[in-house]
Amino acid sequence: MKFEMMHWFGIAIAIIVTTGSILMFRGSNLMSFLLVIALIVGLIPFGITFLLAQGKQREKEEKFLAFTRDLVEMVRSGTPISKSIVNLKNRNYGSLTQHIVKLANQLSIGITLTNAFETFAEDTKSRVISRAVGLVSEAEKAGGNIETILESVANSVNQIEQLRKERMAAISNLVTQGYLIFIVFIIIMLVLEFKILPLVADLQGAKSLSVSATSLDPDQFSMPLFVMLLVQSFFAGLVIGKISEGSIKSGFKHSFILLALTLLITTGARALFGG
Repeated sequence: MKFEMMHWFGIAIAIIVTTGSILMFRGSNLMSFLLVIALIVGLIPFGITFLLAQGKQREKEEKFLAFTRDLVEMVRSGTPISKSIVNLKNRNYGSLTQHIVKLANQLSIGITLTNAFETFAEDTKSRVISRAVGLVSEAEKAGGNIETILESVANSVNQIEQLRKERMAAISNLVTQGYLIFIVFIIIMLVLEFKILPLVADLQGAKSLSVSATSLDPDQFSMPLFVMLLVQSFFAGLVIGKISEGSIKSGFKHSFILLALTLLITTGARALFGG
């Protein structure tokens, strides 16, 4: 409900800004700039929700490591794995707690461990957790040493988390450089649009006084340049997300940031220099 209120609040502000822009600055470059601000304000709550969901998903994987370690300790003490899970359901595992409680409740009413784990993996929507519980389920069905399997799963999840953190730390500078390079690219495109193309058009206009020549209209290149910047923003964000977090889905937040920067900078420059 809180997120829904935030979404509606952002949309309401966007509508107010849009209406005011159209009424006060219709047809001007300033109107375009204000419309971009309205669009970004309206989308920010949805972006925040997306980021919070991603953070919650990462928390689930981190808490799953703690849950697995606690499960190993209980199994070592001689408690069956199903009973151990039921005993752990009252512990706090953050956003993973609700899924552990559901898992324990299913085991309490007689659902098999394999089926309960399948539901657990589907509910968490995590590939790391799905692979881990899959190993535990196969070991339980094959009658293997559950304690050894659980220790291996805990070590595997821990290594995955460590590698993820090391990768993010190692490439944080590359992400920063990617943003800076893209901003420089936007500036170059704006210099081309507002300085170089008008200069070429003036020179060609002077030449056409003595020689018949087709005049160059800088306005004809404004839209293609703008579209190119938007396309570049979207795909550059996807690349940054894939490099930094190993997921195309994670790149959407970078795409949103780059698209917002592109729209703000280009429309702001046109409102300032385009008249």
